[in-house]
Amino acid sequence: MTLIELAAEAEKKSAEVTDWAGRIGWVAGLLLFIAFVYWLMRQGWKWRGSLQSDLPELPGMPESAGEVRLSLSGRYHGSTTAGQWLDRIVAHGLGTRSRVELTLDDAGIAVVRPGANDFFIPVEALREARLDKGIAGKVLAEGGLLIVTWAHGEKLLDSGFRSDRAAEHTAWVEAVNSMIKTTEGTAR
Repeated sequence: MTLIELAAEAEKKSAEVTDWAGRIGWVAGLLLFIAFVYWLMRQGWKWRGSLQSDLPELPGMPESAGEVRLSLSGRYHGSTTAGQWLDRIVAHGLGTRSRVELTLDDAGIAVVRPGANDFFIPVEALREARLDKGIAGKVLAEGGLLIVTWAHGEKLLDSGFRSDRAAEHTAWVEAVNSMIKTTEGTAR
């Protein structure tokens, strides 16, 4: 082969130049699509909140707290309609996952959430505490979540918590359920 033939052969194998205008157009289109999907998800979240607007305001913290029975530090994973672990409640910030400090005293459960709305579950509203494996898109090992069922307005809600030390969950279930049994004689 001659030098001219080698040069012609090498030129046939050279890569094509990238079409930058086409590539930028595809990237811009993809970014617009992602932004549109995010906007639709946000609208769905707001729509769900407006559907749940009949839910009354969350109870505030009581002025006088009784003797602290238990405390827990961990995560709040959300609230759902009782018995329907995928029907997330988003009204009044109940759908916002966050860190949590739970305190159980004679008046009920104080739920303190940095960066989200704090609320209080009065002892009269408590219905049940149990261990479960999932709530509103969060699934863990069996017994990995502390679920507290409580009445708010005319709805029963399940709120899911996970302690930093999962061994604490059993003590919480026993303590909350014993409080419910001792208040069953009073009007709810």
